[in-house]
Amino acid sequence: MSPTDFTEKLQNLMLLVGIDSFKALGKNSGVSERQILRIRRGELHQMRVEVLLALAEVLQISLNELIATFSPINIPDSRTISQIENYSNQQLTDQKSKIQSLESLQQEVAILQQEYLRLQQQLEEQKYSLLQEFKLSSLQSLESLLLQFPSAAQKARENPKLAAVNLLPLVQKPLEKLLSEWGIETIAAVGAEIPYNPQEHQLLEGNIEPGDTVKVRYIGYRQAEKLLYRAKVVPL
Repeated sequence: MSPTDFTEKLQNLMLLVGIDSFKALGKNSGVSERQILRIRRGELHQMRVEVLLALAEVLQISLNELIATFSPINIPDSRTISQIENYSNQQLTDQKSKIQSLESLQQEVAILQQEYLRLQQQLEEQKYSLLQEFKLSSLQSLESLLLQFPSAAQKARENPKLAAVNLLPLVQKPLEKLLSEWGIETIAAVGAEIPYNPQEHQLLEGNIEPGDTVKVRYIGYRQAEKLLYRAKVVPL
């Protein structure tokens, strides 16, 4: 511990600026009590320049005065003090530059967030537009079914003897057109007898081996290379 005690000098400077305790000094300057104890002991050589600057600012004296008041050794010459001040000024300049860089980065982040929200909204609008186009295209493919089938169904109800087969073209042709536009192909045909392929066929009953002959009860569908529904089959 240094035998030199600058406590009274520090208290006198504190009274001049209305600070009544070391705790208040630390709070106002942002300097720890440990650092304040060091300046009371004259241990300036163990303190960082920025700490000395903070204390000098709160005590309303210059850095030169602070060093002259609390230094137990010879006061540095003007050249040394000038070097210290230049160093501290450079530190402050670097700190300001870092703050400006951080603020610039925050502005860029805010701009990117706004652009993300704009693109997200644009994507939602495009999805909605494509969905509406898809619905309209599907309705156009089913136009004859939508317009003619209700009338044909009413005629069938009015005349029970009317063969139901006459209604099939109204349903089958629009459906085939729609599936063709979507690139969907059928797997086998109802009633067809074909070799069993578990990759494309779903066995409804019994146990058979691949290659055995089966009969198609419900057709399946694929779109390009993607299997949508397997054809449902039964053993012969």
